[in-house]
Amino acid sequence: MAETGGGVREVKSAARTVELLELLAARGDRPARLQELADALQVPRSSMYALLQTLISRGWVRTDVTGSLYGIGIHALLTGTSYLDSDPRVRLVRPYLDEASDALGETIHLGRLDGHSVAYLATRESHEYLRTISRVGRRLPAHAGALGKALLAEHPDDDLPEGPYEALTPHSHTTRVSLLADLAAIRERGYAIDREEGVPGIVGFGFALRYDTPAQDAVSCSVPVARLTAGHEERIVAVMREIRTKIEATAPGTGGAPHWR
Repeated sequence: MAETGGGVREVKSAARTVELLELLAARGDRPARLQELADALQVPRSSMYALLQTLISRGWVRTDVTGSLYGIGIHALLTGTSYLDSDPRVRLVRPYLDEASDALGETIHLGRLDGHSVAYLATRESHEYLRTISRVGRRLPAHAGALGKALLAEHPDDDLPEGPYEALTPHSHTTRVSLLADLAAIRERGYAIDREEGVPGIVGFGFALRYDTPAQDAVSCSVPVARLTAGHEERIVAVMREIRTKIEATAPGTGGAPHWR
């Protein structure tokens, strides 16, 4: 049986529940059938059905009128909102996201490292370029964006997986060698640049927030390639550097608050 990070034996039923919820969440707007879920998690169909019915009754999973399709339930949203509302770092950074957005007129993100991915915690959308789907609560592979690369550069290179890495666009890093070279440049430069590596047509500039060691959070500015001139890029970097400095100077010590890991 697997062990948790604290050396305690993993509770199999709890692990299966979490795996199911993560699987449904990752599918987004693509509902799943019972057999698909049973096959994906390698559990008996009857066991999967019982687990789904339990989670439906508690609002964590929803089903259609036929009872044959399953998706993530509304309680996942309620729990995620509670996480954002209770996190002191998110509360601290939000006003500075507004400031950066007002100054630059571009989309500004706050993200947090989650394993080998980055989870988006807050976004201020550009009035010029509106996404059809909000990134808040979603994840992007850390190697494929400015937020993630800014954070990977704050961690030892030994933490990187061997690869190959997923290619989200033709510009994504797919090998450890190319990513390591980029991380070295980020450390020297002081911030990350993502030139259409995560989203076609979008360039990102990422800045790690060093109020934790190693940094777990970063802010970024995203701008369409068509609107990115040399002068605008220079201003983005200057404004985002200033925003990072303000956030780091304002970040309080942990004091009596929990130090989450």
